[in-house]
Amino acid sequence: MDLTTSAQAAPLKLALVIASNREGRFAPVVADWFLSRATTRDDFTIDVIDLADVELPTALSYNPDERVRDELAGVSPRLADADAFVVLTPEYNHSFPASLKNLIDWHYTPWQAKPVGFISYGGISGGLRAVEQLRQVFAEMHAVTIRDTVSFAHARAQFDDDGRHRDPAGPDAAAKTMLDQLAWWGTALRDAKALRPYSG
Repeated sequence: MDLTTSAQAAPLKLALVIASNREGRFAPVVADWFLSRATTRDDFTIDVIDLADVELPTALSYNPDERVRDELAGVSPRLADADAFVVLTPEYNHSFPASLKNLIDWHYTPWQAKPVGFISYGGISGGLRAVEQLRQVFAEMHAVTIRDTVSFAHARAQFDDDGRHRDPAGPDAAAKTMLDQLAWWGTALRDAKALRPYSG
């Protein structure tokens, strides 16, 4: 089977999860940069899930109240509908934001047998310590994480006041590599959906 042809015939539904919900966050700048690259491709359609717009309580409940059910109704079907994910995360205190862990913990089956790519930003590590922890979390969700990432060390210094990357060749190449691998994995796993050993 020619996976490239399959991906072009039926674009993958890619969910970009913006993990930071802090006031004054830098995430929108990085998200806009990524979207300007990803939306030029014909192998993805993209849904942006911004956790600044998702308000799920940190106390999980098997019987959520009406407000929580409404919140879940706004985000859960979008996660379930996705064929693949890109998680855009900062690094907070050597880890990833609580808002992201909360989203993951409120859901289980939407991540199963789907690929997850990462874009990270932060200080000297470029957010890679957060990504390495997320790999363990997503392994527990039965997701496949893409090895090649896009990371921005000292991110604010890498972009100008208009949100343009000052030296885009390296990040552009990294984004292409990640998206190429995400497309391959996403197509292979989507096409094998009927054979998945999961009930969800």
